[in-house]
Amino acid sequence: MRNIFWSLFLFTGLSLQAQELNCTVSINADQAGLTNNQVFKTLENSISDFVNRTDWTGQGFNQNERISCSMYITVTSYSNNQFAASIQVQSARPVFDSTYSSPVFNFNDKDFNFDYTEFQNLIFNPGTFDSNLVSVLAFYSFIMIGIDADTFSPNGGQSYFENAQDIANAASNTNYKGWKQSDGNQNRYFLINDLLSSTYSAFHDTMYEYHRNGLDKMSIDPKAAKEAIAASMETLAKVNAARPNAFLTRVFFDSKSDELVSIYSGGPSIPIAPLIDRLNKLSPLNSSKWSGIKM
Repeated sequence: MRNIFWSLFLFTGLSLQAQELNCTVSINADQAGLTNNQVFKTLENSISDFVNRTDWTGQGFNQNERISCSMYITVTSYSNNQFAASIQVQSARPVFDSTYSSPVFNFNDKDFNFDYTEFQNLIFNPGTFDSNLVSVLAFYSFIMIGIDADTFSPNGGQSYFENAQDIANAASNTNYKGWKQSDGNQNRYFLINDLLSSTYSAFHDTMYEYHRNGLDKMSIDPKAAKEAIAASMETLAKVNAARPNAFLTRVFFDSKSDELVSIYSGGPSIPIAPLIDRLNKLSPLNSSKWSGIKM
C-alpha cells in the first residue's frame, strides 16, 4: 500500500487527510473554433474539483501521499452541450530518497464524447451510469490509483481495477464508444479486461519489481537496482510470451521507454546487451530509443 511506503520511509507532511489524487486538468478547445471559451473554463474547474475532491477509496491519504497525475482534454467540437474530445491521462509516483517522480501511466483515449451543461454537478455513484463524463473520469481515476498501488505492493491495485471494471460494465450498455469490445482493440474495454486477466499477471509483477526492487533502491545500490530493473524486463517478457504485442506491453512502454534509456545511459555499468536485445523484442517500435542506450 502507498501509505505503508510513506510511513516506512519516514516521509513527513500534513496530518490532514485528503483525497487520493493531485490531478492537474487542462482543456484545449482551439479546434472547437469558438470565441467564447467560458464553458470550457467552467468544465475544466468542474473536472478538477470532481477528480481531486472525490473520495475514491475511503482510505484517507495524507496530503503528501496524493498521487500526482494529469488529464489533458482536447475538445474537437462542441454544440448544444455535446462535446467530442480526447483525453490523455498520465500519472507518476515518487522514488524513495530522491526528488524524482517516475511516470507509471500514460494513456491517450480518443473516444471521449460526453454531454455537459455548464455548472452541472459531477457526482460519482458507484454501480450506476449517470453520464459518460463522470464514468470516464472515474474509470481513469481508479486505473491510476490501481497502477500506483501495483508499484508499492504485489497486486496492490486489484480492488481498484475491479472498481474500474464495474464502471466499464455499467457504461457498456450505452451508445458511447470505448466501453465495448467492438469499439476497437486498444480502448477502455481492453485496458480493464487485460489488467484483470490472469493471462497478464506478469504485468503487475513487473510494476512491483521495477519500482520497489529497482527504482526505490537506486539511492542505496544503483548497480543492484539496475540489475533488478533489467530482471523485471524478463518478467514482462512473460506477457509477451503469452500474447505477442500485448496491449499492456505497449501501455508499459508508453510511460517507461524514455526512463529506461535514461537509467542505462549513465552511472555504474552493467552488461546491457541482453537487456537491449530483450527491449527490442518487447517493444520494437522503440528500437530507435534502445539504440540510444550507451553501452
